[in-house]
Amino acid sequence: MVLKPDPKQAPEDSSMHNGIFREYNTQAPKETAVLPLFNLKHKTAIVSGAGAGIGLQVAQALAEAGANVAIWYHGNKQALDRAADIEKKYGVKCRAYQTDITDYAETEKTIKTITRDFNNRLDIFVANAGIPWTSGRMIDSDIPAYHKVVSTDLDSIFYCAKAAGEIFRHQYLTNQNPSSSGEPRLPNYSTGSFIATASMSGHIANIPQLQSAYNAAKAGVIHLCRSLAVEWVKFARVNSVSPGYMATEISDFVPPETKAIWRGKIPMGREGEAHELKGVYLFLASEASSYMTGADLLVDGGYCAV
Repeated sequence: MVLKPDPKQAPEDSSMHNGIFREYNTQAPKETAVLPLFNLKHKTAIVSGAGAGIGLQVAQALAEAGANVAIWYHGNKQALDRAADIEKKYGVKCRAYQTDITDYAETEKTIKTITRDFNNRLDIFVANAGIPWTSGRMIDSDIPAYHKVVSTDLDSIFYCAKAAGEIFRHQYLTNQNPSSSGEPRLPNYSTGSFIATASMSGHIANIPQLQSAYNAAKAGVIHLCRSLAVEWVKFARVNSVSPGYMATEISDFVPPETKAIWRGKIPMGREGEAHELKGVYLFLASEASSYMTGADLLVDGGYCAV
């Protein structure tokens, strides 16, 4: 039995009928050569938490592949200079936007502003902003510390997904039936790609440091993305990346002796460098991963393999 979509239903509802997925909810890209699949020319990407560290490296990777990139920052105003550097080096449009990702109204407003500023399109959203847990034992910690971590590391991902997903859905509907919307089809557009930075901490309980709230938030990110991958299958792919211990500013507070213990638990024997994540984010952002959704990619030097 062939189940065909009902054009009168919302895309989220029309992908299934009585709990059974309809056939051909998506289409494969027409391009078959591998290198062109990584080309992001004329596409628009937003990367949150991109003033430094992983986010900045991801923004550079997407720009290298031809995307126009908006980088978000909260307090690190060096992002303004980094955006100018990216624009000059890669010949793409790059702008920095200061945003409080724990405020949904501000998040939504900023995403809509960027979409207008960047040729009225959004192709890729990388929800990367996050903070560590620094309060140690859960029982002895303060409740505000818990709320701050969960608000930044989980709630903000939901907020970004909700606002970006609305645009992805609108673009899908417009491309499906441009005459009814009065808007032109977006050239070189298939579906949106939403990528969240989770963590290997969403898979394991880290030691020797105690960080239950952070681990729970990151596990929530992984399952949120997996769930949205099913919900949004017709108009966006949703995946997450789970880095292991990375040599970035987020772990500057960790004592050297703790980091030595970390290295003893990693088969590769070292922390990762932020630029080592550029390839995996580019893969997920591009049509090279067109048949991948609902996946979480561990990039942890082998930590979770033992």
